[in-house]
Amino acid sequence: MGDRRLQVFHAVARHRNFTRAAQALFMSQSAVTFQIRQLEDELNVRLLDRGQNPIGLTPAGEIALSYAERILALGSEMETRLAEMTGEMRGTLRVGAVPGLGETVLPPLLAEFSALYPRVSVALTVANSSILAAQVVDQGCDVALIQATAPYSGVIAESCGDEELQLVCAPDHPLARLKEVGARNLRDHTYLARELGSGGRAALEEFLSASAGESVHPRIGLEADSLEAVLSAAAAGGGFAVVPRLAAERRVQLGSLCAVPLKPRLRLPINLIYPEDRFRSRLVSGFGEFLRRRLPEVLP
Repeated sequence: MGDRRLQVFHAVARHRNFTRAAQALFMSQSAVTFQIRQLEDELNVRLLDRGQNPIGLTPAGEIALSYAERILALGSEMETRLAEMTGEMRGTLRVGAVPGLGETVLPPLLAEFSALYPRVSVALTVANSSILAAQVVDQGCDVALIQATAPYSGVIAESCGDEELQLVCAPDHPLARLKEVGARNLRDHTYLARELGSGGRAALEEFLSASAGESVHPRIGLEADSLEAVLSAAAAGGGFAVVPRLAAERRVQLGSLCAVPLKPRLRLPINLIYPEDRFRSRLVSGFGEFLRRRLPEVLP
């Protein structure tokens, strides 16, 4: 079975769209369609449900995708291990990060790492902590930077510091007038929440439940898997959000959001996670050492 066909199938399955997969692979759409048809003919099973929009996976396609991810990851691992025999740091490093870090702090650090090792290419995935933990276990990422209070099974976590969570709202919101905000202050206000699985949301729920022995549950006005959507809704006056400090820093500086500390202060651990019981290449180990050294230096 050709490795290229697995790569094409993996891209289509991830993008759920032939055109976007073709663009990612620098191929024509007709060539992508041909490769998928060849793979389905060879396996004698239909992998994609083309009647859905976006394209869906058949039950056989779900199984094939899990194997394709493992096969492609092993191929990448083989190339990395052979390259390490020459003493050269090279290969593709698949990094995951939560939105606040992945969109602010991490990109300059990745550029710095790439400058140190120009033959290393980095693929960055931005998602919430639970999705990234699953991707690390399933070999979709080599390593990921998450923010979560609870451990995840199947991964090894190494501390990289922590980051303060703060409440953000529009400057004319009633909470913006307070010097600090306790759980009881949030009772009658609308909460703009990240999706379930977000480390910040889980930390805030613990914060609300621990308030003076009583549980506080503000009304959820929005639930979004996009941090930018939550921040935009807060800036528009839709309610308050609780996010890592760096995630809202630019908007706070521009004046579209007001940041208010929580009482008591709430800090979210930052962990670098690796897959448990799997070979850790010199590239992955070297990146981990680099990040554990540099990240605390750039965090506020």
